[in-house]
Amino acid sequence: MTTAGTGAARLPMAAGTGGRSETELRRLVRHGGAALESAPAQDIIMWAVATFGRRLAITSSMNDAVLAHLASTVATDIDVVFLDTGYHFAETIETRDTVAATLSVNVVTVTADQTVAEQDAAYGKDLFARDPDLCCALRKVRPLEDQLAGYDAWATGLRRDETHDRADVPVVGWDRTKRKVKFSPLARWSAQDVEHYIREFGVPVNPLQHDGYPSIGCWPCTRRVAPGEDPRGGRWAGTGKTECGIHQ
Repeated sequence: MTTAGTGAARLPMAAGTGGRSETELRRLVRHGGAALESAPAQDIIMWAVATFGRRLAITSSMNDAVLAHLASTVATDIDVVFLDTGYHFAETIETRDTVAATLSVNVVTVTADQTVAEQDAAYGKDLFARDPDLCCALRKVRPLEDQLAGYDAWATGLRRDETHDRADVPVVGWDRTKRKVKFSPLARWSAQDVEHYIREFGVPVNPLQHDGYPSIGCWPCTRRVAPGEDPRGGRWAGTGKTECGIHQ
């Protein structure tokens, strides 16, 4: 785990205006993956910023602002992409607004092509209950893919200790679906590392984290979990679904 430094620089422009070729991006993954696997999270972000500049985006579900805060210590005005599905808890939207107001980042709110009402009209009411995969695809996966079209790389807050499916997430990898470099600077962090960072730097946290929701998604598909239960056990409970599709 790393501690945050000070003296963030202005986010640089990326090399060229049209982005890098896939061949070059894959070469950067091979180089960066080997060099950064054991590096502190802040060093990983520093390399990403130096390499991609404004063609790097951070994504956040606003469970907390650890990754956004860490990125803000490296460079100012990094784009932090937030997917507003139309189904978020009020506390999640409040956390987004707090991040935008208190951190030196550029929060970019992305919405689906259809409002919830328009989706209900097209697919029937409460699609999330009948076909959660399709609902996630319409309100999360596709909007994010469209938004990331203007970037060469994106960074996530994925950690290896979160789920079995994430146990081997690379620090620097190739996103085959989006054809982009994918960073997970917190991959080697534990839940205790996250809690320590939040306390040390006063990082904004979604209030629901303290109300039985250790993993927070859309309100229809998220429930509280009992003490000792899998922290992600409240996501899509009873459906067999474990991921929204963004990281698949």
